[in-house]
Amino acid sequence: MLTLQTLYFEDLALGQTERLVKAVASSDVVGFAEVTGDRNPIHLSEHFAAKTPFGTRIAHGLYTASLISAVLGTRLPGPGAIYISQTLNFRAPVRIGDTVDVSVTVAELMPEKFRARLECRCAVGDEVVLDGVAWVKVPSRERDGRPLPPL
Repeated sequence: MLTLQTLYFEDLALGQTERLVKAVASSDVVGFAEVTGDRNPIHLSEHFAAKTPFGTRIAHGLYTASLISAVLGTRLPGPGAIYISQTLNFRAPVRIGDTVDVSVTVAELMPEKFRARLECRCAVGDEVVLDGVAWVKVPSRERDGRPLPPL
């Protein structure tokens, strides 16, 4: 799992990126179903899923999206960041056993509000399975009364 890294607004730069790579296990999907109550059999029953266009069980779309949240909450910007909004475009399914490569990149900075627009992308191999944009409020050394680092 990702180690915690706290970045303040003043630490962010356009193009800055953090990644998470996660293999999706059956236990992840079952656990997500238990936590959320979403027990759609496409996620839990191989017999049911075999009759769908996917042919096998798939992870919840919001499970994949939650991997973005893991990056935001632990690495970029990290602890103290507050989600404002998130758009999600589900492009392809994530199957049990797939390895998801999550990347979050700083695309815009709003210094007057200490906000950052982050481009978010999840891929399995070369295929983008989910993308979108997150807006987060980022802690600031300046606003919090802590000294700014030297330039």
